Amino acid sequence: MVGLKPSDVPPPLGVKVLSAGTAACIADLVTFPLDTAKVRLQIQGEKAATGAAKGIQYRGVFGTISTMVRTEGPRSLYNGLVAGLQRQMAFASIRIGLYDSVKSFYTRGKDNPNVGIRILAGCTTGALAVSVAQPTDVVKVRFQAQMKLQGVSRRYSGTMQAYRQIFQHEGLRGLWKGVFSVRFYCTLFKKKKINFSNIYWCFCLPDNLPCHFVSAFGAGFITTVIASPVDVVKTRYMNSPPGQYRSSLNCAWTMMTKEGPTAFYKGFVPSFLRLGSWNVVMFVSFEQLKRAMMMSRSRIEATT
Repeated sequence: MVGLKPSDVPPPLGVKVLSAGTAACIADLVTFPLDTAKVRLQIQGEKAATGAAKGIQYRGVFGTISTMVRTEGPRSLYNGLVAGLQRQMAFASIRIGLYDSVKSFYTRGKDNPNVGIRILAGCTTGALAVSVAQPTDVVKVRFQAQMKLQGVSRRYSGTMQAYRQIFQHEGLRGLWKGVFSVRFYCTLFKKKKINFSNIYWCFCLPDNLPCHFVSAFGAGFITTVIASPVDVVKTRYMNSPPGQYRSSLNCAWTMMTKEGPTAFYKGFVPSFLRLGSWNVVMFVSFEQLKRAMMMSRSRIEATT
């Protein structure tokens, strides 16, 4: 449009989808060790360790990371990274990249939608994203839980082999294991404009990078407190072999009866640190990538 800067023109859907997926991958690369530490702490105590893994005990986020580096090497912190990046390209592209389009659909193009519409749009894109990306999440969690130790058998040797093996032994239900609990978990995560705006209002902060940092960790703490029990159940159920649990509810009941209520908050600190830092890196990268893509698009249009 004549007279408008690239920042004034709403980015097309393709730009938003691609920049959201790419930004989420950048955030995953930065925060993946925290995610892996979270998974190891969440499954600890589920069953007795055997063989070379018997003497390994994880304590705290930094203790877990240092133990993994010492016993399995630094690369163990990035177990499941390939599936994790696949998940972000599928999940974030839909959940975040399609959010504005779905919101506009519900409001029929009207500006300033209310909180209910925003939540509805977030739930819609979240449910759609989970439906598409669930197999990648299952494989990611199973790789993160898998120890790389001599004398400990590995379930999977590669990402594509994991998809094939899960399908062969567990069918499509295995690849979409825990999808309903994940959908519930994802409804607790709103787009940044919902979570962050509440924190802006509480602290009366301007809309800038320091505010994004404070609000991301504030929203991350609240979300982790609420969502941690579902997240722990999700991780254990997706990682479980066939027959260990009848359902996610059975998994939750088994945790309560055998380990007590504190089991639902295993991995709380790495989960909180990962969520807050992931939000900061992701949304800063998202805005910068959108701006860069729009500027490149404008230059191409100007030369044609």
